Amino acid sequence: MLTTLRIKNLALVTDLTLELQPGCNVITGETGAGKSIIIGALNLVLGERADRTLIRSGEESCSVEAVFDVTKLRTALNNFLEENGLDRCADGQLVLKRTFSSNGANRQFVNGSPTTLNTLATIGEWLVDIHGPHDHQSLLNPAKQLLILDAFGRLEKEREAFGDLVRRRTALAAEKTALIVDEITYAQQLDLLRFQVREITAARLQPGEDEQVEQEFNRASNAAKLLQLSQAAVDALSEREDSLLTQAGGVGRVLQELQRVDPGAAPLAGLHAQAVGTLRELQAALSRYAEKVDVDPARLAELEERLDLIHSLKRKYGATLAQVMAFGEEAQQKLHSLEGRDAELARINAGLEKLDTEILKAGQSLSAKRQKIIPQLARAVGKQLADLGFKQSKFDAALKSVASEVTRLKSNENQSLLTSAATIKQTGFDEIEFQFAPNPGEPAKPLRAIASSGEMARVMLALKTVLAAEDEIPVLVFDEVDANVGGETACAVGEKMRQIAAKRQVLCITHLPQVAAPADAHYVVTKKNKNGRTISEIHPLDNQERVTELARMLGGQSDAARKHAEALLK
Repeated sequence: MLTTLRIKNLALVTDLTLELQPGCNVITGETGAGKSIIIGALNLVLGERADRTLIRSGEESCSVEAVFDVTKLRTALNNFLEENGLDRCADGQLVLKRTFSSNGANRQFVNGSPTTLNTLATIGEWLVDIHGPHDHQSLLNPAKQLLILDAFGRLEKEREAFGDLVRRRTALAAEKTALIVDEITYAQQLDLLRFQVREITAARLQPGEDEQVEQEFNRASNAAKLLQLSQAAVDALSEREDSLLTQAGGVGRVLQELQRVDPGAAPLAGLHAQAVGTLRELQAALSRYAEKVDVDPARLAELEERLDLIHSLKRKYGATLAQVMAFGEEAQQKLHSLEGRDAELARINAGLEKLDTEILKAGQSLSAKRQKIIPQLARAVGKQLADLGFKQSKFDAALKSVASEVTRLKSNENQSLLTSAATIKQTGFDEIEFQFAPNPGEPAKPLRAIASSGEMARVMLALKTVLAAEDEIPVLVFDEVDANVGGETACAVGEKMRQIAAKRQVLCITHLPQVAAPADAHYVVTKKNKNGRTISEIHPLDNQERVTELARMLGGQSDAARKHAEALLK
């Protein structure tokens, strides 16, 4: 549910915080007071395109922040957030924020982490369904209508099982496409793969070998210089008359004389001994190093040839030796697959044949169940529509299936479901169109083609009432869906709102007291002048204030109006 909505510098709003309650929340107020700003703000924080003309005059930017209690959606939503690099919801709360400025900057956040507008819009589809008198709502989308039918008939598992079969078939068909090539191309691919595998295999590459060979090559190519330098160092240490060890011997004799005169100088003699020992170790190490330096032109040529081979393989197959070796393994697998093409094709074709049979059976079963459910849905919606003033209307759903075409293709030995793959969706063989005839004697028309906003609003309300138990969207917003209704129908609309609110949180903007009275929480939007500027504010009402607001909506503050308001609340 939506717990908090905060709006700053949007249209007539300076800084407004709306704390909402579970159940049905109704918002009323005079025409032009700013009720539509609430819906506009909610649309913005749910990813709708920003209109910068809505930024309050004199301000550089505006922001909208919404806090949702997503306890019931926590697992699925947190998985989605993690997949998109966003922070999980803490304590079951999801925080969405949207800011945009007059200079074009547009930023959005989920739980404090920046995100894209598309991601914000996707999250919005999970959370809120907004219904207005002139909007094309999600219920008008044929794909959504099919999901609604399946939800009403509890067919989600069958639909998901069908989708899994189609996905498996698509993957298998992709494998077949990769294998089916003409003979010339097939021969060329075999030749190329065999050459690549042979070249990489013959090199007998070892992990990290390139670095090792390069180091050894550098030493071999500089062997003469290394030998010269190491011998010069040995000479400087011990071979010349003025060598370091010879000079160190003189220093040692001086220190012995110093120690004889002053026994306290003994540590100096110890340091001298350590230094001489270190020099002798260095001399020995240099001698061993010089002995290992091998000026061998044959070995140098061998290393150079190996290094050239490694560099050549890197140029062809990968920037690193690991990539070259991985390329060789992949090429070996492709070669094995191509060399066994006939057996592989036989395996794939058998798999496709089996999946075709399963898809046809599952799709026909799903279509048959949907056909049985449509009359039940039509009766349930029709009953709700009768309560809403359509006493002789007719609601129905036209289901169009491609199952017969698929069956025909399947029965032809030279055809397969692959031929009709473009017509097979993961939701089944069917397409649906909700239809409605508001008046007797008139033909039913697609729901999306209904011109009257009042008719559209009541059909949507009837559907939402029927589907309230199945619909997973936690927040439903109705923006003046009671337009063009009144009297008993208005009372029925209010009752429907109450019924829906027993399952979902409802936010309703209305001008009708009959719709406002059954709400669990009532808010009023007012417009006033402050410091020469017009601002909109919203306040929750207590019971006595509700009587006053309902009386205003009924036409005034007369005793009769107030008594009528009190009766509505009771």
